[in-house]
Amino acid sequence: MNHSSFSEPLVHGFSLGASLIIAIGSQNAFVLRQGLRREYVFTVSTICFLCDMVLIGLGAGGFGTFVASSPRLLVVALWGGAVFLFCYGIRSFWSAVRPQALATDLENTGGEGLAAVVATTLALSLLNPHVYLDTVLLLGSLAAQFSGQARVLFALGAMAASLVWFYGIGYGARIFASLFRTPIAWRVLDILVGCTMWGIGTSLIWKRVFTG
Repeated sequence: MNHSSFSEPLVHGFSLGASLIIAIGSQNAFVLRQGLRREYVFTVSTICFLCDMVLIGLGAGGFGTFVASSPRLLVVALWGGAVFLFCYGIRSFWSAVRPQALATDLENTGGEGLAAVVATTLALSLLNPHVYLDTVLLLGSLAAQFSGQARVLFALGAMAASLVWFYGIGYGARIFASLFRTPIAWRVLDILVGCTMWGIGTSLIWKRVFTG
């Protein structure tokens, strides 16, 4: 595998993983809140990352393998995934038109116990249906467009995005607190997410149509 074919699935996985993670607001708000309070930051970030890692593995491994086993399913997954990405991009652009700061609920300054924090983190990570739609179904469908080592690299890229994001906002919360509370910052972020979604969707279609 040359450098170009090595980096393509890794970059695709990282870009898509980052875009999907950023879009899950309630989970991010909780991690950010814990980071601002400096309470159980490592525990919360680790739980979020491990949950993502397992779901990405299920998507890229199990669901991705199932899709890849049928040429017809592979085509349906590619076009369906591309359409979903374009629709997701439109949603991000619409959010950019009406930006909102990410609420962190710092008015409630009372600390919570470890058990309550763990339970809340697990609930936000696993009970959101969009997590399964995005991480298992969408990411798994797009992972199926790669085979063998390339699919592993795609999954590792998505996992790397999760690791960087959750530990980044957890431990960098106090540094970026003012930025996270600014609507204009989220407008820029939504635009970047939308562009990333459209870019990945376009590259998938281009690859299918022009390179087979």
